[in-house]
Amino acid sequence: MDAVTTTANNSTTLNSTAAALLGLLHDGPKTGGELVAAATERFGTFWTLTRSQVYRELPALANAGYVKLGKTGPRSAQPYSVTPSGKKAFSAWLAAPAGQDHSRNPVLLRLGFGSHHTKAQLRRLIADAQAEHEQALAADRQRLADLRKDGADSHLVATAEFGVAYERAMLKWLSSVDV
Repeated sequence: MDAVTTTANNSTTLNSTAAALLGLLHDGPKTGGELVAAATERFGTFWTLTRSQVYRELPALANAGYVKLGKTGPRSAQPYSVTPSGKKAFSAWLAAPAGQDHSRNPVLLRLGFGSHHTKAQLRRLIADAQAEHEQALAADRQRLADLRKDGADSHLVATAEFGVAYERAMLKWLSSVDV
C-alpha cells in the first residue's frame, strides 16, 4: 500500500507506517535514522520500522505535502518535519477505526508447515523462538521499568505493558507446542 491513498470520495488514507512517521514527527523534526530510533523507543519490539520503510515512505509523504524537508545536516542527514496538512491527516487516521489486527508471525507461519519439517527442525524452531522471546521479554521488562521510573505518559506505559504481556503469552504458547 502506498503511504497515501486517495479513495473514490477524494478522502485520503494513510498506511500504518506513514501514520507512525507523522505521529513521531509531532515531537519535532527528525532524520530517517532518528525516526527508526524513536519508533524503537516508543513501541519496543512489537511494532518496528526499518530504515527501508522509513526512506520509502518519507518521499511519498513529502509529495503529499504532509512533511517538509529541513536543511541538510552533517553526513547529509536530512531532517523532516510534519506540516499542518500532515497533522490533519494524522488526526484523521487516529479518528478512523483501527481495522483488523494482522499478525505476521514467522514462527507460526513455519509451524503451519510442520508436516514438512523433521522433528529436529521443529525442536530447533521452537527453541530458537523461545530464546528470542526470552530476550525480548527481558528488554520489554526493562523498558517498562524505565518508563515507570521516568514517570512516562500512561499510554507509553500501556504499550510497554502490552509488549511484556505479548512476550509472556508467546513463551507460554511456545512451551505448549507439541514437537
